[in-house]
Amino acid sequence: MTRQRRVAVTSPQTRLVIARRRSGARVDPPHLAAPEMERARRVHREQLRRAMGAVAGLAGLIIGLPLVLAAFPELDAVRLSGVPVSWLAVAVLPYAVLVLLAGWQLRRAEEAEE
Repeated sequence: MTRQRRVAVTSPQTRLVIARRRSGARVDPPHLAAPEMERARRVHREQLRRAMGAVAGLAGLIIGLPLVLAAFPELDAVRLSGVPVSWLAVAVLPYAVLVLLAGWQLRRAEEAEE
């Protein structure tokens, strides 16, 4: 059985940067036609606008979690498998929320490209 050769897939900009580093020569990136440039700008603006929702969710998590834990100090007394719920909220909850936010943002960014 013959193993297939692995191929790295990179964007044209990445290839240009790597080539520039190797040769030391200045390489200009490819230029887009006017309609394609306008579409790229529109998609970029839309993705930035949609990213603000994910950033707001992240800010809500970073600011809200300590506020919730301060508002409910009795969570220190509640234990799950011998570990205080407040510790679990700090150690596990942010990562789960970050994964969900990342997936949500990825879907929204891909929708903006369509």
